[in-house]
Amino acid sequence: LFSLAVRGSEGLYMVNGPPSFTESVAFQRDSGKNCKAVAFSKDGSLFAWCNGEKVNVVNVTRAELLHSFDLPKTVCLEFSPKNNVLATWQAYATAKDGTAGVPNLQLHDLRTGKCLKSFIQKKMQNWCPCWADDESICARNVNNEVHFFENNNFNTIANKLHLQKVSDFVLSPGAQPTKVAVYVPGSKGAPSFVRLYQYPNFGGPQSALANKSFFKADKVTMLWNKKATAVLVVASTEVDKSGASYYGEQTLHYVAASGESAVVQLPKNGPIYDVAWSPNSVEFCAVYGFMPAKATVFNLKCDPVFDFGTGPRNAAYYSPHGHILVLAGFGNLRGQMEVWDVKNYKLISKPVASDSTYFAWCPDGEHIVTATCAPRLRVSNGYKIWHYTGSVLHSYEVPSDEEMWQVFWQPFLDGVFPERAVKYQAVPSELPSAEPRPAQAYRPPALRNKPVTSSKLHEDEPPQNMKPQLGGSDKPLSKTALKNQRKHEAKKAAKQEAKADANQGPAQVKTPQNAVQNAVPATTTGDPEVDKKIKNLKKKLKAIEQLKEQAAAGKQLEKNQVEKIQKEAALLKELEDLELGV
Repeated sequence: LFSLAVRGSEGLYMVNGPPSFTESVAFQRDSGKNCKAVAFSKDGSLFAWCNGEKVNVVNVTRAELLHSFDLPKTVCLEFSPKNNVLATWQAYATAKDGTAGVPNLQLHDLRTGKCLKSFIQKKMQNWCPCWADDESICARNVNNEVHFFENNNFNTIANKLHLQKVSDFVLSPGAQPTKVAVYVPGSKGAPSFVRLYQYPNFGGPQSALANKSFFKADKVTMLWNKKATAVLVVASTEVDKSGASYYGEQTLHYVAASGESAVVQLPKNGPIYDVAWSPNSVEFCAVYGFMPAKATVFNLKCDPVFDFGTGPRNAAYYSPHGHILVLAGFGNLRGQMEVWDVKNYKLISKPVASDSTYFAWCPDGEHIVTATCAPRLRVSNGYKIWHYTGSVLHSYEVPSDEEMWQVFWQPFLDGVFPERAVKYQAVPSELPSAEPRPAQAYRPPALRNKPVTSSKLHEDEPPQNMKPQLGGSDKPLSKTALKNQRKHEAKKAAKQEAKADANQGPAQVKTPQNAVQNAVPATTTGDPEVDKKIKNLKKKLKAIEQLKEQAAAGKQLEKNQVEKIQKEAALLKELEDLELGV
């Protein structure tokens, strides 16, 4: 059985996951309104929280209190991967006389409850030391260099990675050897770069596994895949110099531990909203481009594997097993979600979770939680638990005078929940469908009794396997192919019209000369200038022909159009002379 932790003005409590959704008795509700920080351990067995008085650590499975630390101002908490250490962070404050403040980052031994080490850590950003999954090394960024500790011995710095100015680093997940991705921002015309190293080989640029340098980066996000074979780097600038985007400018780079690197070519211009690795480590999904945004799955060669077309979306979430992908539009979008079966690229469901500020897959790979939390939204706070087929299985909304600040699943290690076959049929639910009524557009009184005409600002591009196929081919048509096809269709239509005209009999007799001239294919005299003149004359004669047809149909011609018709004989003479080479 697994739980969902809920933190808000009603206190901190846990809810049992599907199918019961009752409040968990394994965790005693903390009804205080000052709960600032909470954290589960990586395997979900331990839970820590600060209630404004103490930091408490409990064993969730046995429902017993393990430790209580007297740290009332703690705002951040994190467990090490193997549950040996609890890291706590309080806001840094200097003493009144201006001297350095007391250390505000504490590392506690969870076996003994003793404080292993205290550090001064002024910034909240990247406050927590990073551990390798087996805890053999732990690293933290100190004054633009990365300090490494081994086997949780924090009194000795085992290694240092010193570059010009390391502003960020990420350790690779998984087993040894641990790899480190570091980001050094550019300065004075020099580019920014991301380098990959294998711990502990940090001796100069030659020891790096890979290096990718780029301009246009004020900040970067580095994402390792699960197998630690490659990193995706989203580089972004605060300001877009071209003025095209309010969000600055982003580029996506791929860096492999083998040394290869590339810029991922995105077919649509605009911001990069989200990038997510598939848990299989061989594919990733990017959501990008001005709204309606495009979403594409790429392989490790950075070639597109599947294009989802365009739609109102700004996020991508793979299920823990990687067999389902949810594309969603939250924040300033309406909360539409598209749930895709990744193996067959088939759409499973399209639920809508409006006003959601949070989305997370349940570790079982079957359920999803969406929530509306304060301070992002102060009204209608609550959460919904869904099955990926689109059914809402449980819904809770806090009373109007209360707020919900955070919800999150109890985590589990990989392999605890087996992967199940994908379902397409909506799972039965006792709750009514959560489909919101589509808002009606305002119509002025004069138009209210008239039929509605659709006036979409833009047509969404369908996913590549839902585009209308031509000639039975499976591949989507290229732009050139589409152009040629349109030309072909236009020619066909023109031929049919000509046939229809011929069958109507001599309603309008053409001059024999003209008829011959229309039937004969374009002649070439060998002189390009003369050919050009002939072409222009034929164009003019064709226009006169059309005007004569309009006049015959009873259309009143303008003065200049009548003059054009009068010039026909002279133009025919000129054309004849040119073709005969006179």
